[in-house]
Amino acid sequence: MKFALCNEMFEGRAMAEVCETAKRLGYDGIEIAPFTLAGSADEVSAGQRKEVRRIVEDSGLEVVGLHWLFAGPPGLHITTTDDAIWGRTRDYLSCLLDLCSDLGGKVLVLGSPKQRSLVSGQTKEGAWKRAVDLLSSVLDKAANLGATICLEPLAPVETDFINTVAEGMEMVRQINHPNLRIHLDVKAMCSEGTPVADIIRSVRAEDVGHFHVNDANLYGPGMGEVDYGPIAEAIKDIGWDRWLSVEVFKYDPDPETIAQKSIEYLREFWP
Repeated sequence: MKFALCNEMFEGRAMAEVCETAKRLGYDGIEIAPFTLAGSADEVSAGQRKEVRRIVEDSGLEVVGLHWLFAGPPGLHITTTDDAIWGRTRDYLSCLLDLCSDLGGKVLVLGSPKQRSLVSGQTKEGAWKRAVDLLSSVLDKAANLGATICLEPLAPVETDFINTVAEGMEMVRQINHPNLRIHLDVKAMCSEGTPVADIIRSVRAEDVGHFHVNDANLYGPGMGEVDYGPIAEAIKDIGWDRWLSVEVFKYDPDPETIAQKSIEYLREFWP
């Protein structure tokens, strides 16, 4: 198993400092939120892309991929009924695929709850078709770049569109493309009302594109009440052995402490 850190919790620190910290604590990779590089992915120059990749690789780490895909620029929406906005969103996802590839990453985690929730007067069926059409339009490009788009179910408090792994798998199976996979996130799975271990066992390792580890309290694994014993057993049972990325949403007392506590806890299950 390899462990990664999501870089946005370091809030503006230089990539070299983030990588030095991650490597020193025993992480294997960095997962990048595009908004930490620029306001828009197309504003990240070719030179900046090469430099970020060089810094990460010279630190002995890998770029896992991208997440928080549509946090910026404003005005993007996956399920919108507005054709112009939908087209810009599709084109921006294509741009993100290029950015991910240039940085050396392989996965793009599609969460972005506000940018997929149903718009006024829209049916779930209508939103579903818009999302299916948008994803289907870029997946051949993803395949050509060796990238996988990972559809992330999120809690109802965040969005009203795709709240469970079962719903996410329904879309993955409908589109039926090898470069679209389900994304598993412990915080999100905790909202389903079913034991997280059971949800994990409902899929196969080949269904999963990526995996975020955290706690329902928005801190890192081991920093709340979520017991990773059953979760670790389920992960081992399905044969997932690629990445576990630490993604948190509360950054106190400081990123280093969170990163250290998280990996120390994970090492209890994956020495």
